[in-house]
Amino acid sequence: MIVTGAGIGGLAAALALRARGAEVTVLEQACEIAEVGAGLQISPNGAAVLRALGLGAALERAAMPSRAVVLRDYRRPGEVLRLDLAQYAADQDFYLVHRADLIDLLARAVRAAGIPLRLLQRVERVEPGPLPALHLANGAQARADLVVGADGLHSRARLALNGADRPFFTGQVAWRATVPNDLDLPAEAQIFMAPGRHLVCYPLRGGRLINIVAVQERKAWAEEGWHHSDDPDNLRAAFDDFRGLPAALLALVREVALWGLFRHPVAPRWQGEGVAILGDAAHPTLPFLAQGANLALEDAWVLADCLAGEPDQATALATYQARRRDRAARVIAAANSNAWKYHFRLSPFRELGHLALRLGGQLAPAKAVRQFDWIYGYDVTKGR
Repeated sequence: MIVTGAGIGGLAAALALRARGAEVTVLEQACEIAEVGAGLQISPNGAAVLRALGLGAALERAAMPSRAVVLRDYRRPGEVLRLDLAQYAADQDFYLVHRADLIDLLARAVRAAGIPLRLLQRVERVEPGPLPALHLANGAQARADLVVGADGLHSRARLALNGADRPFFTGQVAWRATVPNDLDLPAEAQIFMAPGRHLVCYPLRGGRLINIVAVQERKAWAEEGWHHSDDPDNLRAAFDDFRGLPAALLALVREVALWGLFRHPVAPRWQGEGVAILGDAAHPTLPFLAQGANLALEDAWVLADCLAGEPDQATALATYQARRRDRAARVIAAANSNAWKYHFRLSPFRELGHLALRLGGQLAPAKAVRQFDWIYGYDVTKGR
């Protein structure tokens, strides 16, 4: 088998497949497995897969347990809503981790398992068939009994199965940066809400860094993908009316990436003759529930489980899609609808919305925390 893409989903799939006896090779277009991206929130559904892969201890060393999610107003002091994970979800594991650290622990495990990881292998075209073919940019071809496309937003495997789709600009852009944790932030995700904007921050790497993601609604679109740099002054200008902690954090930003948020349809076909896709290749996910990496981990486990449990590959792949597509679509729909809760624009709707959140948290704090148990309590390693 060949897995294209050495991201979180691809590396996890390689490990899950090898654990079930498959011979796997991973192809990655980059010249190295380098430090890219910034923070991730690994929720219990993703952590369950990492533990099942034997990486629970490594995750605990690389990540910080998340104690809470706190919603705040962008100008007023105090809390709008505190979701106290330590108190009301003590049976669940939430982590804050640098993406590079998660990739590193997965890549180390892949190499330790003896799985070949070949760099500088850019796939230009995937050709499904009884023995599917990968056509590489260097002119070479590679064949295997199964190609697993974990190759992200611009997946060649997705293109082979579904043809080109038409993503549309959501009217939102996001900046991402990390800064030193000179402010000694606690291990919780804080969300500052404003008309048409919000800013998320949380610590990483034992509290040494702070991850910042800032989202703005605007008409001017930005290119998709989070490798595009921007001037930090543009970020500061877009959030110049934020007070308190956000203002202090933005003053520390020296380098920042900007990307446009585009909505892609969930792929109609996740599998075909000798080809399967997972993660962003199958279901690009907006960052409003922090589920992109977690869904990719779920996909990786279920794909390997289906292939191990069914000798006929075509039946196994069809079962994989049946087990995964509706769940992914439901999680993505929830993420798509979550942003408006942070972006109330008009008074009195904004004040009423915040009041409803505050009262809900005060009157039923456990219910507020457990509202997404259908996401977080879903454990694919136990068949549910």
